[in-house]
Amino acid sequence: MTDKPKDLKTISEFFEKDPETADKTFFGRETHSDRRGFLKGAGLATMGAMIGSAIPFHRNMPAGFIPAAFAGENVLVGKDGLTLLNDRPVNAETPPHLLDDLITPTSRHFIRNNGIAPEEVDADNWTLTIDGLVDNPMTLTIADLKEKFEVHTMALTIECGGNGRAAFDPPAKGNQWTLGAVACSEWTGVKLKDVLAAAGPKSNAIYTAHVGDDAHLSGNPDKLPISRGMPIEKAMSDNVMIVFAQNGEAIHPNNGAPLRLVVPGWPGSLSHKWLKRIYLRDIVHDGPKMTGKAYRVPQHPVAAGEKVPKDDFVFIERMPVKSLITSPKTEATSGKSLAVRGHAWSGDRLIKTVDISIDFGKTWQTAKLDAPVNDGAWQNWSADVTFPVSGYYEVWARATDDGDDAQPFAIAWNPKGYLNNTMHRISVRVS
Repeated sequence: MTDKPKDLKTISEFFEKDPETADKTFFGRETHSDRRGFLKGAGLATMGAMIGSAIPFHRNMPAGFIPAAFAGENVLVGKDGLTLLNDRPVNAETPPHLLDDLITPTSRHFIRNNGIAPEEVDADNWTLTIDGLVDNPMTLTIADLKEKFEVHTMALTIECGGNGRAAFDPPAKGNQWTLGAVACSEWTGVKLKDVLAAAGPKSNAIYTAHVGDDAHLSGNPDKLPISRGMPIEKAMSDNVMIVFAQNGEAIHPNNGAPLRLVVPGWPGSLSHKWLKRIYLRDIVHDGPKMTGKAYRVPQHPVAAGEKVPKDDFVFIERMPVKSLITSPKTEATSGKSLAVRGHAWSGDRLIKTVDISIDFGKTWQTAKLDAPVNDGAWQNWSADVTFPVSGYYEVWARATDDGDDAQPFAIAWNPKGYLNNTMHRISVRVS
């Protein structure tokens, strides 16, 4: 697969510039050199499901063909308005104004892949193995999970550890996420702690290890693209779930169908997709993306661009306090009054206040803040602001959590570009 063009901004541009790669990436279909097109079963099924019917003459579809039913930018199957950051693996974020819903629709949930998603998924025969340091190793189908354990539905926030990396100066390597690698969908499944309890963790088990069904970018079947884990205490939290439904329907293929973990409040890399195995270990897990500097930050503040010894890095656990303005969209025009709203979240903590400033932080007004719908969900906030005269303004949002941590104005720089939780700002012109 070829690299994404440097100037690529939207998914439609990807189809225009490299139609055959786009076909394979988004529809799971291969195309012949004569461009008659040939859809694999999985790709055809996905496209047909989105359109709502079979496609009788699908073999005549040329490479790069986008059905008219896929209006506008909606060519990433089942997604709406996302900005493509990378095509190998697929990574796409959601502009802040499209995250305005209290619960994030599946069509607007960001995508963070580390490997190549499985092309053909059979949910009926999918299995999850729980083994390692347990007394009762188990292999469970999704039907087994539904029958043997209590099923729950919870709104849970997932945020990529690198969300906000694009603002780092000097730049940090990795996907250049701006603000949209975060979402709070409703997830249906079973609690991980219930499944682990049934497996019977041994007394020396201290860490989980997760394995998915995505393929390594190299194509080597013996290599995993990612295998993260967490302390057993976190795994036994009340809101860490093994899920099989997203917003009341099947999980989107690029969000991990048919089975995934959701670990709210900690880096999204722990919320393993296409989940096939969880095993317990007596050491801190050392799988891919668990060693070196992956998902780690310096244990002390460093200057921008500073070289940090490897031994000075520590794991990211809880994500920091953060807020997002989802309405209005930046570069808004307004009269002298404006309704502003958004979301706020902070790892395993609650948000205590969200404050808004229109005078570059000199004064602040407190926004109306809702409680989370459940533990692990973001909190919604709103405020009405009044501008004294016409002109250019910035609306700033600053969240403070119940541990008294507040969002900073400046980035706390680190070499890998993680945990940017600076205040969100939008521009408004008042006439």
